[in-house]
Amino acid sequence: MLFRSWLGEFVPFRILRIAQAMRSGMSVDELAAITGWDSWFLSRIEAILDAEAMLAEDGLPTDAATLQSLKSMGFSDARMAKLTGKTRSAVTAARHEAGVHPVFKRIDTCAAEFAAETAYMYSCYEPFIGAECESAPADRKKVVILGGGPNRIGQGIEFDYCCVHACYALSDAGYETIMINCNPETVSTDYDTSDRLYFEPLTDEDVIEVIRRESQAGEMHGVVVQLGGQTPLKIAAALEQANIPILGTSPDAIDLAEDRERFQQLVNDLKLRQPENGIAHSAEEARDITARVGLPVVIRPSYVLGGRAMEVVHHEADLERYMRDAVVVSGDNPVLIDSFLNNAIEVDVDALCDGEDVYIGGIMEHIEEAGIHSGDSACSLPPQTLSDTLIEEIRRQTEALARALGVVGLMNVQFAIKDEDIYLLEVNPRGSRTVPFVAKATGVPLAKIAARVMAGEKLAGFDLDDISPDHVAVKEAVFPFARFPGSDVVLGPEMKSTGEVMGIDRDFGLAFAKSQLGAGVELPLSGRVFVSVRDEDKPAFIDICRDLHEMGFEILATGGTMTVLTGAGVPATRINKVMEGRPHAVDAMLSGDIQLVINTAMGAASMRDSFSLRHTALKNKIPYYTTVSGSRAAAQAIRALQKGDLGVRTLQGFLSDIAS
Repeated sequence: MLFRSWLGEFVPFRILRIAQAMRSGMSVDELAAITGWDSWFLSRIEAILDAEAMLAEDGLPTDAATLQSLKSMGFSDARMAKLTGKTRSAVTAARHEAGVHPVFKRIDTCAAEFAAETAYMYSCYEPFIGAECESAPADRKKVVILGGGPNRIGQGIEFDYCCVHACYALSDAGYETIMINCNPETVSTDYDTSDRLYFEPLTDEDVIEVIRRESQAGEMHGVVVQLGGQTPLKIAAALEQANIPILGTSPDAIDLAEDRERFQQLVNDLKLRQPENGIAHSAEEARDITARVGLPVVIRPSYVLGGRAMEVVHHEADLERYMRDAVVVSGDNPVLIDSFLNNAIEVDVDALCDGEDVYIGGIMEHIEEAGIHSGDSACSLPPQTLSDTLIEEIRRQTEALARALGVVGLMNVQFAIKDEDIYLLEVNPRGSRTVPFVAKATGVPLAKIAARVMAGEKLAGFDLDDISPDHVAVKEAVFPFARFPGSDVVLGPEMKSTGEVMGIDRDFGLAFAKSQLGAGVELPLSGRVFVSVRDEDKPAFIDICRDLHEMGFEILATGGTMTVLTGAGVPATRINKVMEGRPHAVDAMLSGDIQLVINTAMGAASMRDSFSLRHTALKNKIPYYTTVSGSRAAAQAIRALQKGDLGVRTLQGFLSDIAS
């Protein structure tokens, strides 16, 4: 009965449960009755499982016909290796020895009435040897560009942007461009972006097969792996081992930046500062590291996208829960632990390097404090609060890192500033999510230049000058919270945004206001502000609330916050928390008596108690801010809007000021 209930649940990867039930002896008819699945589909799953059993019992076949049949069923080399106890390279070698390769078909846009001449292709293993291949590689000098792959949530537009601009730049330089990407919903997969496009999984097996086919005609200049995020970076070493030339930063340099222990040694050699950190392979190691570096800590599994399963841990109990529930800790997937820099300013830097010269494309100051994922934090270009001395030192450290890593192409560096000290957080030897923003804000086509540098040109040939714009550009994240009932709007180290917008003006307050409008947030110009913040944030909110009061807003605050505000001379009216009984803050929000919500929380209990506040604000489209720095920026934006200076000017107009 439990087995039937388990099979009946509508969960992701339900197909794997069905397969496991078959392995346990359930018949196709039984499963059809329980799941409602058509018997034909269940029979196809059964055939795959029979093939698995054959491989496990008889080992890897060597004849071409059987290998061709297995590949046509969808077996990867990695899966056959696991079932037969061989290495993946041994399986690949046996397949190649037998002459078993995929053929490529053009996507039929003519309903089979005419031969399709589209640039779109996909691979297949037809059940027989000698099937027709429609790829028709051209006799030209070519570059392969690997796209962003199966990106999580909002991560992807920056990779798509970089790949598209690389195609344009390399086409202008005379190369044939070959795009490989698994995601058909991207601009990089438009019909007119690249000369040929392969819809393929971004695995080393699939990519190598495409390159093998394309290399049969023309000159394979190399492969670009830096513009598609983490996914192509992970297969760079495998491509190099297959004697495929990698353009730009070498796989060893990429590994140097990605490998925590190797990178630590580089940082020490350059005499740069990092937060105290460690690598844990077990719960016991995690406890030891936390005891050494002190709480709070940022903790995350290695090799993740979008900060997945990343968390700021403030208490020992939360650490134990994280190690028990949030991740599976193993030697293959260690947990990374960093000392958390509370109330630090985070800074992003995008740079170009040709192995020798370095060009700093943009230095961005995050509006949200360190600890908020960079994809969720608004940021300003140029920085608004950093001294010239700090900016110059950030430039120096970025240049030193680029040269030491041997970067050829794009690089992104993330720093944290605390008490005028600079801490290095992360280096990514690839295109980052801020590249499109920097390019639009400065007019410098970073991705295009990077592509040509990776192809062999030098930065000196591009006549690049340091840019100090007279305008301010603010990047803001767009969140999907309203689409998901019950979601919490509090920001943290795991990325939640699904898009980005940009506001631009000569004044920071107006630029931030425009970014809020772009993100769908309409800031109030009058009314009541509800404020409930954690104890450590209360002193910082005194000036913010004073500014809001001077702008004509009435301040409503919970007991502890009100006491601090009134004690500092800021008029505030007490309002009940939800747990203190009615009428409370949520009642006031539902009644339309509150026009702006400011709420910061820390710890599981506090987050739980204040959830209804944030959820009500979201449902009723009341602007809300959950960080000190975000609230401060909102106050500046409201003051700018009250002056009535909001105007419209083209991006080209701002960029023309730079040119002149």
